[in-house]
Amino acid sequence: MTRTVVSLPDDALTATVVRSLLLRYRDGADAALDRPAHVRAASGLAWVGSRLAVIQDDTNFVALVDPTDGGADAVPLPAGPGGVRQFDDGRGNKAHKLDLEAVVSVPAAAAGGSGEPLVVAFGSGSSPRRERVVVCHGLGDRAREVRVDLHDARDFYAGLRAAADFAGSELNVEGAVYLGGGRLRLFGRGNGAPRDGVLPVDATCDVDWPALAAHLGAPGRDPPPVPTGIVQYDLGAVGGVALTFTDAARGPGDAGAGTRWTVYTAAAEASPDATRDGPVAGAAIGVIAERSSGTAARWALLRDAAGEPFAGKAEGIVLAPGDPTRAYVVVDRDAYDAPSQLCEVALGGPWFALDDGARNSR
Repeated sequence: MTRTVVSLPDDALTATVVRSLLLRYRDGADAALDRPAHVRAASGLAWVGSRLAVIQDDTNFVALVDPTDGGADAVPLPAGPGGVRQFDDGRGNKAHKLDLEAVVSVPAAAAGGSGEPLVVAFGSGSSPRRERVVVCHGLGDRAREVRVDLHDARDFYAGLRAAADFAGSELNVEGAVYLGGGRLRLFGRGNGAPRDGVLPVDATCDVDWPALAAHLGAPGRDPPPVPTGIVQYDLGAVGGVALTFTDAARGPGDAGAGTRWTVYTAAAEASPDATRDGPVAGAAIGVIAERSSGTAARWALLRDAAGEPFAGKAEGIVLAPGDPTRAYVVVDRDAYDAPSQLCEVALGGPWFALDDGARNSR
C-alpha cells in the first residue's frame, strides 16, 4: 500500500518575501532567436555555480540569473516548429511548448566526469509534446563551451504514467531533487482533473540517474528506469483550494539522526486540469523531514513584507548557499508579456528541527 504523508500548517514557521526582482535579459530581445526581453513563465530553478538556472514553461531558453540584480544571460534551447521559441495563446501555438516544469543540478561527480554539473530539465508529461528532457552541459561559472541536448523521453514518461500511485489521473511532473548516490526524486503535482474514477495526487517517486542518463543517450539500447519509493502527500489547502506541489529542493545537510530535509513550494490554484491555469488563492513553502523512524511535513503560508498573503504563484525554490534561513523563489505571473519575479524569502522559526514525536505518515 502506498504511504501518504500529511503536511500540517505550523504557526511557528514564517516565510516572508523581503526582496523581489524582475528578471530581464541583459542583452534584451533578439528577434533572430525569437527571444523576448524578459524571462517568461518561470517554472523552476536550480543553482549552477553562483547563478540560478531558471527554466520557463512556454519559452525555449534557460536563463542564467544573477540573484543580486535579476540580470539574466540566455541559453537557447532547440527551436520549435517554424523556428520559434515562444509559445502562447496569442500566437496560437501553445500546444507546441516543451512545458519544462522541473529542473535539477546534477553534481559534477555524478555527471560523467565532465568536471561541471549538469542542468537537467523535465517536461511536465501532461501531453505527448511535453515528454522531453533537456540536458545542459557547461553552464557552470568555469565552463567555456555550452552544449544542449533535447531528448525525446516518451518511454520514460510512459513508465511514470503507468505508476498510477505517482501519476494519478493526469501526470504533471513539477519538481526534481538530486538526493545523492545516483538517485533523483521527482515531484508530481496533483492539479489534474479526475479521469475514469481516478483522482489527481501529489506524490514523489525516485529514479536511478545513471540508468536514466543511459536511456536518454541510447533509448533503443538501454531501458528507462522504473520509478520506485512512491509516497503520496496531502499538502493542505488555502481558502478551500488544495495546495499542490510546484517545486522542491534539497534542504541543509543531515542534522542529527540522519535526517534528510527537503523544501518545497506549493500553490493553491483552482486549475481545471493539468494543462490550464486557474486563479491562485495563495502559495506555501513547506519542509519534509525524513529519517528512519518516519516522515513529517509542515508548511507556512508565503507572505509579503506587510504580512499579507503573497499574491503570486510560487513555481520554484532553492535555499541560499550556506544560509538555511534564506530561500529564493521564482514566481510565474501567468502573463507572457510580464517579466517573472525572483523573490528572496526569509524563513523564520524552526524550519529544520523536528520533535521526536512528530510523525505525519499514514
